[in-house]
Amino acid sequence: MYGEDAESALRFLFNAMAPKTRSDFPFQGRPKMLYLDNGPVAKSHVFQNVMQSLKVDWLTHTPAGKDGTRTTARSKGKVERLFRTVKEAHETLYHFHKPETELQAKEWLWNYLSRYNALRHRSEKHSRLEDWLENIPRDGVRDMCSWEQYCRFAREPESRKVGVDARVTIDGTAWEVKPDMAGETVILLWGLFDEEMYVEFTGETWGPYYPVSGPVPLHRYRTFRRGKAAERAARIHALARQLNIPISALSGSDLRVVSDDTQQRIDELPHQPFDARKFEYHFPGVIAAKLAIADDLAIPLARMSDEDRAFIDRILAETLNRSEVLARIRDYFRNRQSGEDHAG
Repeated sequence: MYGEDAESALRFLFNAMAPKTRSDFPFQGRPKMLYLDNGPVAKSHVFQNVMQSLKVDWLTHTPAGKDGTRTTARSKGKVERLFRTVKEAHETLYHFHKPETELQAKEWLWNYLSRYNALRHRSEKHSRLEDWLENIPRDGVRDMCSWEQYCRFAREPESRKVGVDARVTIDGTAWEVKPDMAGETVILLWGLFDEEMYVEFTGETWGPYYPVSGPVPLHRYRTFRRGKAAERAARIHALARQLNIPISALSGSDLRVVSDDTQQRIDELPHQPFDARKFEYHFPGVIAAKLAIADDLAIPLARMSDEDRAFIDRILAETLNRSEVLARIRDYFRNRQSGEDHAG
């Protein structure tokens, strides 16, 4: 996490709660509660909205002081202790073998975490991994949603008035919305992890919208002149590179930290699937759905055959779920077109 901000915290939480690619690292799932400091993350409305959507409660640190009225410091150093453990026990080994690529550095970190969790628990007689497996709820691990669904949750609302040209200008960048919104006050939903923008207007959510004009980002940064502190650090790094240890201390190629019984318990871990159906976007009505279908197929419904229009009416009578409707429509017309081409 680079600093104490909501965006970094939410990105870290998704990586922590999402399933891992390694079979010997089962840590995943949405917790029932998070305990955090009274900092910018806990006060962020975006963080609170995401936690409510994921059904995760959060509790901040508010203990009373010795006099019974004064509260102690908002930070107790619990997170910093873990950062220091990784820094002193793992990152110091980079002085002996510097990772050649980012992928190699991540692989070494995975090996360190596997060894760390295979060590004995600080208060129990088994390892940290076995302690986590024994304390899993009876209903199983609450699965995490997909990254696309997570991006929908992580949106920051902002009230803006649309110009007469149906455009909204933010920091020199123009966004063009529907003509019906011209001159009206709308709620802009900014995505923290994507470039998409959604708009709430008259109780409906429209979008996504993308920039139509604005400054071109340079993605360049000025390099400062090296001072005495940087030169002294370079000399220390040069001395550190002269030391050496076996590379197996990082790669972990000759170690096996998970037993067969523990691996079997990991493979048989129960799960609670994440229900994303209620968070899907729905068309406000049948007319809006037909307009979206015509726009997606680039064919007016009036030019379609009676059979095609009847199929569309049957789907809209069953559901107005946007993704389900468009998926079934695309599948129907794609299969029909491929069949006609094959017959011809």
